[in-house]
Amino acid sequence: MLHTFQKRLHRILLIAVSTAVLAGCNSAPPTSTTTGDKPATTAATTTTAASTDKKEGQKIRVQLPFLKQSLDAPLIWAIEKGYFAEQGLDVSYERGFGNSDTISKLGTGKYDIAFSDIYNAIEFNDKNPSDKIMVVAFYQSKAPFSIVTFKNNGIKTPADLAGKKLGAPAGDGPRKLFPLFAKEVKIAPDSVTWDTMEPKLRETFLLQGKVDAVSGFYTSVIPSLIKGGKTMDDLQIFFYDEFGLDFYGNGILVKQDFMAKNPEVIKSFLKAYFKGMQEVVKDPSAAVDLVVSTDQSKLMDRDAEKLRLKLAIERMYVTPEVESIGFGDVDMKRLEKSITQAVTGFKLKPVKAADVFTDKFLPAKEQRMVPPSADRKPLV
Repeated sequence: MLHTFQKRLHRILLIAVSTAVLAGCNSAPPTSTTTGDKPATTAATTTTAASTDKKEGQKIRVQLPFLKQSLDAPLIWAIEKGYFAEQGLDVSYERGFGNSDTISKLGTGKYDIAFSDIYNAIEFNDKNPSDKIMVVAFYQSKAPFSIVTFKNNGIKTPADLAGKKLGAPAGDGPRKLFPLFAKEVKIAPDSVTWDTMEPKLRETFLLQGKVDAVSGFYTSVIPSLIKGGKTMDDLQIFFYDEFGLDFYGNGILVKQDFMAKNPEVIKSFLKAYFKGMQEVVKDPSAAVDLVVSTDQSKLMDRDAEKLRLKLAIERMYVTPEVESIGFGDVDMKRLEKSITQAVTGFKLKPVKAADVFTDKFLPAKEQRMVPPSADRKPLV
């Protein structure tokens, strides 16, 4: 009798163990796929277990202006911390190949949202009047347009550029706007000669002495020159915004038809993004570390990204204007003036700021304000 009971108990235990094993085999852990320079996770995969019963977020495809950099920290922070997921969005991104190319791809509908500049958008709209692109927020209050040279080249003021050889890619924005810069500093635009090269060779040409100065985004040029062995004391930098060309930098752009069909999506995206921006300004060191940790290539240089973000926060993200009106918004008079200058520089048809920018999707001002200085950690 006891023997029979033991056999039955043994059989029951074997069945229970087998059931548990089979259940474990059929419960695979969640996986994520990555390709190229995409993030390791999207907003939907960074949510907590408590939110797994919610329906999948709306997928939003974003293109960056260039290779992923620390300048993209607000976006990456908002993805990795789940801020987009909280808004019901599943955001993924891919690298860009320059502002102009990013605008073109947004225009084809390949992406829902893009990070680029308003001036290339104006040029796109000029050629595609029935398929316009709009800026719904600016995340760079100042454009990183500059001329950079070395102090030992004897170029102490912009006037000293006359007679010199400058280098830049053919489509470089500051190069295209150089005639306006020359007018402001009172030199003839044709008093300089230009040497054209691929973007990746610009700083190399300057380091090798093949050109006397280069035009470009200082957030790209300066870190590359420092990595090439120079120090900040070696550099002579002419910031366009200090010489009459007070342009806005990159913004967040969408096509008009996407804007019309997805107003709540845009509002939700901006709310999460600027929450990320606030956190980046509060703790920029953690932001740099987070961006570097999501780099699939493992080639990102933390020191270069640290300097890039430092330049961005100090000169582009946190400005007196932004301290007053909050992230994302603009001074319309300033925007109108810069658009007029850009239209002149690019030889385009006149446009008004309202034709290419709207603030109606921005979060409430109190949700976009710069964190108090007492709450901001140093960048180390």
